[in-house]
Amino acid sequence: MEIKFTPTARSQFLNGLAHIKKDNSIAAKEFREKTENVLKRLVDFPESGKVVREYPDLPFREIVVAPYRFFYIVKADIIWIVAVWHSAQETQQPL
Repeated sequence: MEIKFTPTARSQFLNGLAHIKKDNSIAAKEFREKTENVLKRLVDFPESGKVVREYPDLPFREIVVAPYRFFYIVKADIIWIVAVWHSAQETQQPL
C-alpha cells in the first residue's frame, strides 16, 4: 500500500507548511516530519482514521496532525489524501 496526495490536497498541505514556516521554520520542519510519520502508520492501519463527523455517509476517513485534518480514502492499494484543512476552517464536503 502507498500514500498519494491529490493535487488539491498537496497544494493545501504545502500552503499550510508555508503558513507555518512564515512564523517559524523549525516548527514547519517538525510539522512536516510529524505528518510523514502519522501518514506512514496508515500503510499498516488504513482504517485507523475516524469517519468524518460532518459527513458520516461518505467513504472518507480523517486523521489529525494538529492543527490540520487530513482526509483520505482507500482505493485498491493506494491511500489517497484528498483534502487537508486547518482545524479552524469551516467544513465542506472533501470532494
